[in-house]
Amino acid sequence: MSVATVRANTALFLWGAAVVAAVCWPFLLPGEFLWRDMVLIDAPSFSPQAFGSGALPARNVPQDGLLAFAGLIGAGALLARLLIFVTAIGAAVVAAKWARSTWGAVAAIPVAVANPFIIERLLQGQWSLAIAGWCLPIIAYAGLHGHTKVKWLAMWLASLTPTGAIFGLLTGVVCARQRRGWTATFGIALCLPWVLPGLLATMPDSDAAAAVAAFAPRAEEGAGTLGALLGLGGIWNAGAIPESRTMGFAIAGIVLAGFAFWGAWKRRDILPQLGGLAAMGLGGAVLIWLAPQLLEALIDAVPGAGLLRDGQKLVALAIPLYVAGVGALDKWPAVLALCAALLQAPDAPREVAALAPRETGVDERLVADIGKRVAFFPERPNLVDVEGAPAVDPYSKAVPMVESGELVVDGAVVDAASPLYAEVAQAWDEGDIDKLRELGVGVVVDGENLVDTGAGEPSVPWGLTLLWVVLPSVLAIPTRRQSARR
Repeated sequence: MSVATVRANTALFLWGAAVVAAVCWPFLLPGEFLWRDMVLIDAPSFSPQAFGSGALPARNVPQDGLLAFAGLIGAGALLARLLIFVTAIGAAVVAAKWARSTWGAVAAIPVAVANPFIIERLLQGQWSLAIAGWCLPIIAYAGLHGHTKVKWLAMWLASLTPTGAIFGLLTGVVCARQRRGWTATFGIALCLPWVLPGLLATMPDSDAAAAVAAFAPRAEEGAGTLGALLGLGGIWNAGAIPESRTMGFAIAGIVLAGFAFWGAWKRRDILPQLGGLAAMGLGGAVLIWLAPQLLEALIDAVPGAGLLRDGQKLVALAIPLYVAGVGALDKWPAVLALCAALLQAPDAPREVAALAPRETGVDERLVADIGKRVAFFPERPNLVDVEGAPAVDPYSKAVPMVESGELVVDGAVVDAASPLYAEVAQAWDEGDIDKLRELGVGVVVDGENLVDTGAGEPSVPWGLTLLWVVLPSVLAIPTRRQSARR
């Protein structure tokens, strides 16, 4: 290996580390995390809702179950940190390996690690969806290069969230050079922890039209809605974007998309697979934006289709094409693409400071008093205020509890309160302790008072999540080619 090659590789390593650190630095700090959809505490409760069997849709399965297992040794937040850094680093490594030149690698790394989809989802607190975004180029690269076990491991990491499981399955199957059937089987198995509880649960009422409108892709200054989507941005929540993207910097995403498409055209060996994924992702997001009534009809007709109501997240399927395309550029186009990638959100390192650890406000003595019993908090909102931004109630992760699940966006009720919550609230209002016990509520936390109903601890259906946890063990099984070498 020449001196020039060693220097280039060292520079790439340092650049990749800098990009990962710029996005993930808050997760290096000690403490617990509370920001919008993110609640990462050291000891999350080992409760039914963590494993998808509560009264609400299993939208956070298997991630909550995995963290509950880690919480048994007080390592819930630590495990989340490790997963975030492992996948972000993996995305940087794949971007460098996929590139055809050093400058292509330099440009591709921020496209893989710090694109607007990742930044906006982190600022929304959807850390596991950001992990899925980092995993998609890993899955695509490994599949197209015949590294089946690496692909399956990345699919497993992506499947922390239901959306990531579906995107990982699609990417893994489309980019498979071999064992496509086994890849599909593995991907479907990864979905079981949330699919089976979803089939058995009674879902709260939801207003499809209100949901689609509330979560519609959003225009960004200078780029419009179409331009925002092409730049991998456009999240529904205007509060979850870097300030720079409200000042016209989103236009750089359109420029980057042009370079990515140009580079992808030069990679015709993989264009059908990556182009197909990008067409599904970008085309689907644009279709939801232009014809929301189609998604409304789908949600009303197909159980579980509400997973797609946040249509902007479909753009994640285009990330592999953008990474490979930018990596295929020659020196000067790659330099220009790098500038565009960095200009999309130049203030991202400052903006992610909102993710830094903070006090969650959870009373550890109260948590100990509740124990493993199901708690009901009368009149407690399901969102709390954190420095001007709404965040998920940390008690929903700290103890087993009856959650409302009601979601109101801009004054419109998107999701109604769960039927169980309504029953429990009515029983408490009527002072019917027997009914509360019958509904499984063990303790009512009314201000400073704890009312014991006499109900026992609920059973925790952890089996499916444990199956999910051990699924990667199949990677230890030698392939026939490996066996033949022995």
